[in-house]
Amino acid sequence: MDTQMWHQRWEDNRIAFHLTEVNAHLQQFWSTLAPALAGRVLVPLCGKSLDMLWLAGEGHEVLGVEISPIAVQDFFRDNELKVGRREHRAFEIWRHGGVELWLGDFFDLGPDDVSDVSSVYDRASLIALPPTERMRYAEHMMRLAPRHAPILLVTLEYDPMEMSGPPFPVTESEVDTLYGQVYHVECLHRHDALADSAHFRSQGVTKLMEKVYRLTPR
Repeated sequence: MDTQMWHQRWEDNRIAFHLTEVNAHLQQFWSTLAPALAGRVLVPLCGKSLDMLWLAGEGHEVLGVEISPIAVQDFFRDNELKVGRREHRAFEIWRHGGVELWLGDFFDLGPDDVSDVSSVYDRASLIALPPTERMRYAEHMMRLAPRHAPILLVTLEYDPMEMSGPPFPVTESEVDTLYGQVYHVECLHRHDALADSAHFRSQGVTKLMEKVYRLTPR
């Protein structure tokens, strides 16, 4: 993963991927992951997403993983949360209540770190990676996540000739290629998102499809 590029994007505040409200797909489809609705949720490449506070409000403990110290600092500062910190191997762990943000590289995360995770929420991590990195990411995720843990995955599809990511387009066939041997892949929802996406329109994108998947272990 090009960590320097992500550090630079946060330093330059080029974070159009960050939503200033809780993701509507999370609120609508999270309950479909039952019975894994209790327990800890892994949120990879979490940024400063408000989705983590929503998950905490639903009674979950949250483990977010983020490479940018700016994103981690902003999450706690913007939400006026007191924070405790500790070191753990390659990570600095920032915690408030049941929400932990692990500052460090997702690929340094080990299975023991997430052994108590019951589900995974991926809105902006798979699509943050170029094609050359996505197989590595998916393989690492499948090594990490306990075999019983389902994944709620949100992706985007658009013509890559019209815009250079991130976020990058990921097709249904690629999701199946990445995860299909370990997970049942079900597309729950397809949404024409272009009208709501000024950033994409400004980049010349003429068609933008947002898709929500439920991945359940085979």
